[in-house]
Amino acid sequence: MTELLAIDRGRDGVARLTLNRPDRHNAFDGELIAALHATIGTLGRDPAVRVIVVTGAGRSFCAGADLGHMRAMADADEAANYADALALADMLAALDECPKPLVARVNGDAFGGGVGLIACCDIAVGLAAARFALSEVRLGLVPATISPHVVAAMGERAMRRYALSGERFDGVRARELGLLHEAVADEAALDGEVHRIVAELLQGGPQAQVEVKSLVHEVSAAPRDAALRRSTSHRLARLRMSQEGRARVRDFLARRK
Repeated sequence: MTELLAIDRGRDGVARLTLNRPDRHNAFDGELIAALHATIGTLGRDPAVRVIVVTGAGRSFCAGADLGHMRAMADADEAANYADALALADMLAALDECPKPLVARVNGDAFGGGVGLIACCDIAVGLAAARFALSEVRLGLVPATISPHVVAAMGERAMRRYALSGERFDGVRARELGLLHEAVADEAALDGEVHRIVAELLQGGPQAQVEVKSLVHEVSAAPRDAALRRSTSHRLARLRMSQEGRARVRDFLARRK
């Protein structure tokens, strides 16, 4: 466990990360951003880790930027602000590109960078009563570093509305927009749904899941042309010949027989 980020590695192959600043609503500062970046990199390389669950301590998931950190950046020069923004962008990219499945357990409110954190996770389950907002515009700012991930999760049209207005919306609306996959009534239901999803993820082939994440990135950014057809065909052929693919297909066919 660290001061800012609690890490629980279960014997079941599930690593649970808890943003551990409940008195600050788990808001980001430089230290927490660095801790998340380093930890995701370590867990992503660990063959014993199959699934990573990210949540927040206390009543909030993540309130975005820490107020003290915002004050410090307001007094800093442009070069320091650029370095700080790039650190956040790099951390979010590490989450987005992590080879292991990431599940966001959204236990409470998420604003600004907290919305970006959810958008970087592969699966997100949250409380229906939780509040969400892209509130940067009300501070004269924009949700710049989180925007690629939020657009991918919610779509360009929804991003325009909520980034322009800064208005709040609840978990039910977040599910309708695609930011959450499921919105549940209370913490007991939240834990139950996360447990169910993790159990489903543990049934998949680890290497195949790495390939799924890479495949989605490739296909979403590429034109539907002959080059993409060749690339996806090579990917499937390679996995059919892999040790994991051969073993799992063989086991499946044996059960069917």
